[in-house]
Amino acid sequence: MRRFVADLHVHTVLSPCAAVEMTPRNIVWHAARHGIDIVAITDHNAGDNVPAALAAAKGTDVTVLPGMEVETKEEVHLVVLFEKLRQLFAWEEIVAAHRSGRMNDPDKFGAQFVVDAEDNLVAVKEEMLLASLTLSLKETCDKVNALGGLVIASHVDRPAYSVLSQLGFIPPGLALTAVEVSRRVARADAARRFPAIGGLPVVTASDAHMIEDFLAGPKVAFNLEEPTLAEIRQALYNENSRGVVL
Repeated sequence: MRRFVADLHVHTVLSPCAAVEMTPRNIVWHAARHGIDIVAITDHNAGDNVPAALAAAKGTDVTVLPGMEVETKEEVHLVVLFEKLRQLFAWEEIVAAHRSGRMNDPDKFGAQFVVDAEDNLVAVKEEMLLASLTLSLKETCDKVNALGGLVIASHVDRPAYSVLSQLGFIPPGLALTAVEVSRRVARADAARRFPAIGGLPVVTASDAHMIEDFLAGPKVAFNLEEPTLAEIRQALYNENSRGVVL
């Protein structure tokens, strides 16, 4: 068992709001250099740059988790994470069928770049990713869990695009694994400041859109046997000697 530092919410150049320096290779390079053991790639409503991040991490000590930041039809942001790329691909098929169909305006919102592990441009995603899906909050949680994924409610302390800002509460029985707080709130203080969280585990992450934020933003550390999503799930619930240590 050892300590793994994780950032479970990181955007790449596929997200229109991310800086062009946020290529998968650059993220992995900085993670390796600064002792960030686990990085989840979580672009808005798409996962096209996850394969490049996985390829870039080969031969390093950095583990990349396939993920996505989903915006539900209630305009709630959720970080969804998977163990395997095939699970993310299955989830992407569902997401693709529930996007708005609107096209991106790169001059207004920013471009959406798909790149390879060497930073070469592969494609420019033209469909608008930074928009709500037609999937509800409950549908999203249920479908991700059915695929074996894990759902974390993004930045619940923020005044927009969080489950608490949009609904004011967390619906009973919602299949959330955890909630995330931003750098504005200490993880240990989250339950007191936001009682609606209830007994859900709390994590924090950088939600980085630029390298500076990735390096300086909050992280969470886990005691794990190995850097897998299955182990992280156990750690969030303090099972089998796994746990959150930071």
